[in-house]
Amino acid sequence: MPVIDRDSLPPLRTWQRKAMVAYHRNAAEDFLAVATPGAGKTTFALRIALDLLDSGIVSQVTVVAPTEHLKTQWSQAAARVGINLDPTFRNADVFLSNDFHGAVVTYAQVGADPSVHKRRTLARPTLVILDEIHHAGDARSWGEGVQAAFTPAVRRLALTGTPFRSDDNPIPFVSYEHGADGSLRSRPDSVYGYTHALTDGVVRPVMFIAYSGQARWRSSAGEELSVRLGEPLTKDLTAQAWRTALDPLGEWIPQVLRAADSRLNALRAAGMPDAGGLVIASDQNSARAYSKILGTITGERPALVLSDDAGSSDRIAKFTESDERWMIAVRMVSEGVDIPRLAVGVYATNAHTPLFFAQAIGRFVRSRRRGETASVFVPSVAPILELAAQLEADRDHVIAPETDTDPEDLLAEAQRQRDEPDGLRGERETLAATAELDQVIFDGASFGTPIQPGSPEEEEFLGLPGLLTPEQVSMLLQKRQADQLSTARPGAQASVKTETRPLSAAERRIALRKQLNALVSAQHHATNVPHGKIHAELRRRCGGPPSAQATIEQLEQRIEAIKDL
Repeated sequence: MPVIDRDSLPPLRTWQRKAMVAYHRNAAEDFLAVATPGAGKTTFALRIALDLLDSGIVSQVTVVAPTEHLKTQWSQAAARVGINLDPTFRNADVFLSNDFHGAVVTYAQVGADPSVHKRRTLARPTLVILDEIHHAGDARSWGEGVQAAFTPAVRRLALTGTPFRSDDNPIPFVSYEHGADGSLRSRPDSVYGYTHALTDGVVRPVMFIAYSGQARWRSSAGEELSVRLGEPLTKDLTAQAWRTALDPLGEWIPQVLRAADSRLNALRAAGMPDAGGLVIASDQNSARAYSKILGTITGERPALVLSDDAGSSDRIAKFTESDERWMIAVRMVSEGVDIPRLAVGVYATNAHTPLFFAQAIGRFVRSRRRGETASVFVPSVAPILELAAQLEADRDHVIAPETDTDPEDLLAEAQRQRDEPDGLRGERETLAATAELDQVIFDGASFGTPIQPGSPEEEEFLGLPGLLTPEQVSMLLQKRQADQLSTARPGAQASVKTETRPLSAAERRIALRKQLNALVSAQHHATNVPHGKIHAELRRRCGGPPSAQATIEQLEQRIEAIKDL
């Protein structure tokens, strides 16, 4: 049994205590805990394991983790509470050394040979901790492997910190219930969402800093196209403009990295001296190119994590314990990896599923002390702005009712989504890409209007203090926006009145967004209703995407509708 002085263990958070009470009261074989990234799911699970080992209900613990790096992280966390887990166990080993209370394995490892893990599960009463259990749905072999290997377990504790994907594959050991629309929805036994965690000071508030700009490229057919990133476009044009912006050959990436580094400097100078930044790239070639650009900007070579191997784990561990400024990674630092000092992110990938986005943002929300904030730089495109505005929404796994859609079409779509981030350039040639600060999203609300890079107005947003409560963040963003809208350029007002040239569609949209933001701000001051809720209510009444993506007609409808709120 583990030898540990329980009085020496750190106190549990309120949600962890409540979840433990629910767990022991139910005493069921399966328990699903959904908690936002950074809330402390690992601590909760290991305390459950400690209780079950001490009581004799189980004599062995198996943790199933998504990646090789997380095997070591779980082992180290378990050791701190007196539980020895072997992170080096291989399928070929068959049996575990008596030095350990159990092992940490990956979903891929279980899927490769479920019989090895089933034999271990049958040999001793076992608790299985399924970390980020949605990965059991990543591949049929993984789900079937988990089912076969761990059905004989005495207890199974499933954890997730992100919204499940919507598909037609039930996840092993997760309970479902029928919804009014005929779909099946996962039924968690304990839920602790981002909103509650933010209120409790368990996670940091996240400020999304969205950059638009002009993207110009040549298609495979030789046609030259030029659009503004963030304008209402077709799905295909949005994707092409997005890829053009992320191409290291353009100026969008250097300008955004420069702004992100400026934000990191502000945080380090204002109470977070070890604040770190993370750039999430789409593929290895882009990551290497971003590394060179960032090295030129900062004068320091950023840590580069390209693949899920032992060397990458060492680089992550070194970065975690150091005060290095920047790390660049290709996806593998998007889930589970615990680097609490990360405070600035650059979302330089075109992956846009709710699952991946929530995983990625989860790397920046881990709170060390009240007042720390996180800033994530994102491209101003509808899919990402929508996810940023809905960060606080809690989601379940949804299994849609059967349709007439060809299964092969569903497979092709799923595969397209999965492969999409792996090649940005494809059959197109980037000609130019510029960046400008489009808006700041916080608590579901949009602040600011387009600002040129390097301008004093941009510095006003990038230089916000690093140690602020959510209320103070909102107040300062409101002030920055008010200053923008009332910028004392007397001549500007006059020029608008005497201008005879018709405004372009882009200029009309900018003017309408300014007007809408001003009206929302006035409504907030009159009613004390948060900006985000006012924007959400206008969208509910009028329909359409966030204001940065809304059409001229939709903006005009919202301006009219706000008068009736």
